[in-house]
Amino acid sequence: MGRNKNKTSKTPIEPTVSHQQSCYEGERLFAMLKSLQREIELAKASNRILPEKIWFKQQFSIGVNEVTRVLERMAPCSEMGAEQASVEQAHSHSNPTKLQLPSVPVRLQAILVASDSNPKWLTKHLPSLASSRKVPLIFVKDKKGGSLRLGELVKLKTAMALGIKARGNGINQLVEEILHGEERWIC
Repeated sequence: MGRNKNKTSKTPIEPTVSHQQSCYEGERLFAMLKSLQREIELAKASNRILPEKIWFKQQFSIGVNEVTRVLERMAPCSEMGAEQASVEQAHSHSNPTKLQLPSVPVRLQAILVASDSNPKWLTKHLPSLASSRKVPLIFVKDKKGGSLRLGELVKLKTAMALGIKARGNGINQLVEEILHGEERWIC
């Protein structure tokens, strides 16, 4: 008697992400990960000063919490112009006798996300947060498990998310080629 036949659906509305998202699986995933692993090894070999664990922390944000933290510290794209202007203004009015080094915020070039995360809500916020910061997402989908594949890149058992920090090295050049769809990175 009291039933409403025009019930509205309670399904959650996915945010529309206008920025770049890709999903890699199969041979394409294998080639991308192999190229990344080779570039990581080359970059590590060129810098033997730091211990491996510290070197990885400088190059990558490892894990959902770390990736989220770095994304939240990045300014949303609409505020980036205003932020740059305020930094320049602060430097022009600063005392010339004091040497102040500007704090360089960490920027993520891209985020690799394992599509096999369980429960899904652990990574559900990343697409909208990355979109607001104009950081492209690459979903890793594999029968073996995307989180296992991402963990192999950074010498861990698993990693559900991996943020690639913009450092201007060979890893970043390879990621740039991957994001622009250039097929030179394929072995």
